[in-house]
Amino acid sequence: MTQSKKQNVTNKMFRLKITDSFHALNFRFLLFTFAFLIALPAIAQDDPQEVAPPPLKIISRAEKSQLDAEIDIKRRTKLSLELMELRLISAETFGKQEEYREMFAELGGFHALMDNTINFLNNSDTNKGKVLNNFKRVELSLRKYITRLELVRRDLPIKYESYVRRLVRYVREARTKAVEPMFDDTILPGGNNEK
Repeated sequence: MTQSKKQNVTNKMFRLKITDSFHALNFRFLLFTFAFLIALPAIAQDDPQEVAPPPLKIISRAEKSQLDAEIDIKRRTKLSLELMELRLISAETFGKQEEYREMFAELGGFHALMDNTINFLNNSDTNKGKVLNNFKRVELSLRKYITRLELVRRDLPIKYESYVRRLVRYVREARTKAVEPMFDDTILPGGNNEK
């Protein structure tokens, strides 16, 4: 092989290396650009809105003293449902006025009263017809509250909507808890439930 042929082969190899490295560099550039363009919409998205923390489930001292003073199961259940009704009316009013923190406080009280009522009835002697009638009373009231809470939730900003959606789910679960004792295996047919 002559010197010129060697020179030509070397030049061709050099050109191939340059072209290969150019193609590799071009490929890397295109890959980087593609990755950047895919990531760009994710970067450009707005931060998700903050979600308001759920309210505290607290029964006021006045409500607690009223409930503790009532010994009769029927009257206590009615009182509890009246207090829940007042809380829900207040929450609806605050929601219409766009005072969402106050509305949340009322819904937290509503939630606490609901849990308290179900626990009170569960801890009572469930074999008595009186307790079963009060479970039924609670279940019927909770059914109405679900619709009203859905109406409240519909008008809320996204920040506050999450808790109200969960509260509706809790109310449905409470309805289930209120119905369960009526279909318990220990209930005797014919209304002779007292021992």
